[in-house]
Amino acid sequence: MANPLSLFLFIFLLNVAAAPRAGADGPDPCAGRRIHIRRVPPRFNTDLLRHCGADAFPLADSSAAATSAPPCESLANHGLGPRTHPRSRSWYRTDARLLEPFFHRRVLQRGCLTDDPAHADAVFVPYYAALDALPYVLDPELLDASARHGVELAEFLARDQPRILARRRGHDHFLVVSGSAWDYAQPPGAEPRMWGTTSLLRLPELANFTFLTLESRIWPWQEHSIPHLTSFHPASLPHLRAWLARARRSRRDTLMLFAGGVSRPSRPNIRGSILAECANRTDACAVVDCSGGKCSHDPGRYMRAMLKAKFCLEPPGDTPTRRSTFDAILAGCVPVFFEDLAARSQYGWHLPPARYDEFSVHIPKETVVFGGVSIAETLEAVPEAKVRRMRKRVLEMAPRVVYRRHGSTDELRGVVKDAFDLAVDGVLRRIRRRTRAQEEGRPERIYAMEDDSVEM
Repeated sequence: MANPLSLFLFIFLLNVAAAPRAGADGPDPCAGRRIHIRRVPPRFNTDLLRHCGADAFPLADSSAAATSAPPCESLANHGLGPRTHPRSRSWYRTDARLLEPFFHRRVLQRGCLTDDPAHADAVFVPYYAALDALPYVLDPELLDASARHGVELAEFLARDQPRILARRRGHDHFLVVSGSAWDYAQPPGAEPRMWGTTSLLRLPELANFTFLTLESRIWPWQEHSIPHLTSFHPASLPHLRAWLARARRSRRDTLMLFAGGVSRPSRPNIRGSILAECANRTDACAVVDCSGGKCSHDPGRYMRAMLKAKFCLEPPGDTPTRRSTFDAILAGCVPVFFEDLAARSQYGWHLPPARYDEFSVHIPKETVVFGGVSIAETLEAVPEAKVRRMRKRVLEMAPRVVYRRHGSTDELRGVVKDAFDLAVDGVLRRIRRRTRAQEEGRPERIYAMEDDSVEM
């Protein structure tokens, strides 16, 4: 059982943590970077964490009780989860669904915060949307009410200090959703309601907000995807460099690896083709069985295997993107994608789309499922020198998809921009463009997409 004091401290720190402000002398380091955090009632965020062990909507998967951490233990170490080993300072059994409180805490610790919304360049709404959605997506009796998800928040924001929302009509507001945008974009009037989805992104009151999601839709004018949480959260530059050095020198005797569910699909698809080929090519392919949540809180189960593989296969699952893509990058295992929606068109603030060929392989899924293309033979044909160059590039990208832990050293913060930093930079760019378009009377520019990728 989780230590009640730890849980209390986590919630307390989220509410009172302060961030350093910019100094008054010299050039303003916060110019264009000031963020105001909206004050919302705790029922929209920290109160949701108090129900971590509730029978109805726990943070643990009851079907995988043997492999999941006890639900409230996910909140240990300020939401990073229990350490994987008592002496570990960088590896945790992180519940990826806790991205929202993690992001909230990082914003609270960020510099350039302002208490005056009139001086803010962006407004952060600390709403734990995915956690608030649990009753609607897990309780059959609330299925027909799933269009209500987020309505109370929208009403509160419109009623409480309405000038904050009216100032830029919401274009300067942003929040985080720990899930795929598709799961929050069901039309409000849809009948029958689709299980597992809500209409949060369809609320007209929130239409101008920027949502940071784990996966965006094909035309992501409303949201932008950011990396999934992994289990690696370095606190210092030596910790980060030590891990990257280990991944760099790891001996890789396995050609390709698949980590995921191993149940065979009833219809032909890329996952089924991968499992079939791996069964026939045991000399070239390794499989890590993550069925039933076996890997959710046990990073060692798949990271050791990824360190031994040259390529990591990343087929789409229920949705195109996978958390294991970021685990693979962290392990120096060159990701193999089977459709652009899996990454290239998703994470433009973190992984430059124009350079995917430098650190990944793309094999169209149709050529494998229906065209008879062998994945192993395709990867075996990649020259070893090119594989080494790709691995080097993958490890150069790794710090961009890692979320460092709270309270990391000044040295690490000063040298490395992590996934959080790049997400905030991207939000500020997007909001800056949208507010400029408003001021210039050019509404057609508000939803332009040129800020959705960066070059390196």
